[in-house]
Amino acid sequence: MHMKIITSLFFLLTLSCNLLFGQREMTSSVPKALRAFETSTRLYDIRQNEKALEAVEEAIQADHLFIEAYMFKANILTDMKQLEKAIDAYKDAIAINPDFFPNNFYSMAKTEYLLGRYTDAKAHFEKFVTFSKIKSNLLMNAKQYILNCTFAEQAIRNPIPFAPVNMGAGINSAHQEYFPAITADGKTFLFTRRLGTIGLEGSFTEQEDFYISTFGKSGWNNAQPIQEINTIDNEGAASLSSDGQYLFFIGCDNDLDVRQTNGSCDIFLSKKNGNSFNKPRNLDVPINTGSWESMPSFSSDGRTLYFVRVIKEKSGASQYDIMVTSIGENSQWSEPVSVSDKINTPMDEMYAFIHPDDQTIYFTSNGHPGMGGLDIFMSKRLPDGSWGEPINLGYPINTKDDENSLLVSPDGESAFFSSDRPGGFGGLDIYQFPLYEKMRPQPVTYMKGKVFDIENKKPLSASFELIDLATGKTVVSSTSNIGNGEFLVALPTGKSYALNVSKDSYLFYSENFELKNVKSNKDPFIKDVPMKPIKAGESMVLKNIFFDTDKFELKDESRIELKKLISFLMKNSTVKFEISGHTDNVGGKEYNQALSERRARSVFDFLLANGIPATRMVSKGFGDTKPVIENNTDAGRAQNRRTEFMITEVK
Repeated sequence: MHMKIITSLFFLLTLSCNLLFGQREMTSSVPKALRAFETSTRLYDIRQNEKALEAVEEAIQADHLFIEAYMFKANILTDMKQLEKAIDAYKDAIAINPDFFPNNFYSMAKTEYLLGRYTDAKAHFEKFVTFSKIKSNLLMNAKQYILNCTFAEQAIRNPIPFAPVNMGAGINSAHQEYFPAITADGKTFLFTRRLGTIGLEGSFTEQEDFYISTFGKSGWNNAQPIQEINTIDNEGAASLSSDGQYLFFIGCDNDLDVRQTNGSCDIFLSKKNGNSFNKPRNLDVPINTGSWESMPSFSSDGRTLYFVRVIKEKSGASQYDIMVTSIGENSQWSEPVSVSDKINTPMDEMYAFIHPDDQTIYFTSNGHPGMGGLDIFMSKRLPDGSWGEPINLGYPINTKDDENSLLVSPDGESAFFSSDRPGGFGGLDIYQFPLYEKMRPQPVTYMKGKVFDIENKKPLSASFELIDLATGKTVVSSTSNIGNGEFLVALPTGKSYALNVSKDSYLFYSENFELKNVKSNKDPFIKDVPMKPIKAGESMVLKNIFFDTDKFELKDESRIELKKLISFLMKNSTVKFEISGHTDNVGGKEYNQALSERRARSVFDFLLANGIPATRMVSKGFGDTKPVIENNTDAGRAQNRRTEFMITEVK
């Protein structure tokens, strides 16, 4: 991205010089200097930069007070990326007459900014804004750069902890590795590797492929290519869903016709079947358009996709913005919109990564105060669902150079990025470092297991919903693997959740998780889910039906489970059933019997009020007569206090 800034600077200089030299007399009247200057401009126009530089030096030697020659020298040196020498040329022009061309201060300051010389750049931007009759867009830009320089000075004085470690030979190679992705259990790591191949007649071509590594006893195992996704074309910028079941990635239009796109680059999706990924499909409109779409990041909620799109302005200018879309009940994606006016700016925002907590987004930008080029920022979701003000991750994570994608581990303790720093395996390698406290997301743990038919043990593809008991909001929607029944559900810590697993022709499965004291994915839930076919005699515990102690009024949190039960009963209208209440053995027999009957009746009445006919159901209380476990511990007594659903008849 620095190349983009340098090109813009070069264009500004060329335009300024053409306007200047075409509208006013030169500051030199020495014929030899003028002839050499004209020769330099002709050579520069045909991209003979070295010879153009020699000619402009001749002009300066002929007239040491030739301001335009110094300015043009700076122009040539900038184009040649000799920025230190370009700054010296600006200083020479300014020393002759500081007021001759105020834009010299702007151009010199911008070059100093690119080199990380923030104090000098700030002083020269501040000098530039004191001039009258300067262009409004340059004035606006200069004020933004002053803010950037102020931030950069403070950041360097207050560096943050940063100790990157190469991820090792299991991940990195002599090739270039970048764009990492990881599953919610931290055990599967996917990334892009750029490979070079020698073709016919010794031609050398590069292509991008996906590689995947799993974490073993001795660390990351040797990464293997994803054969069913990789092609002779490029695959890159992947996002792996938290459960590892969905792979979003980029395919671009080219002469190979490997994948058809709507524009230059489109987003594709592949779903896992067993241990392999299915044939990818283009997500198509409204996500993919005639524009450039890339850099997907799929939220752990299983419904929301963040990506980057090139936005073209009426003026012809373009910028990169982060967009967001979600998939609805009809399996259609919504029209993408800007993620937030607080995140997107008139400059470029890219490389979005939504953490599995679904509350923290990391992205790169050159439109917010930073160190120069693209910096990495973080934004937290506010209570109303909007995004908060972005925070720069600080120095030395961010530097004067471009920083690209950042991946943060599910537990929030580590971050991953690509770098070509010395000591690696070759080119870009992927590094890991401890992420300091202030920039960490909410920790995430997970539930992992298999879904299967309880009778024949056949794996099942079932739907998952994870619901926040406090708000009633569905925070995760997912499905188990169609081939092997495996699932992995991300569980943001600090809350309590209801989990419902459902599949046609089966009773739904109910579970709840109290995660207020769980800190990280070092405390996962490993649990298989047996699904019971719909038939008479099958029963299930409604684990998300809640009552206060010694009360029979349904708590508000129970409505989530009851709505699932109603949906099940509406879909399976021939099912008749029994609702039964059970207690532990604390208290008298008569008291427990009455309490269990009233609790069962409360559920009966709720179902009746919501459209379930009384002819389909009965309610019973059994007190403490049917314990499922000994009543000699708190945990045992909690299991015995339950509400059950049993099918009595299926017509």
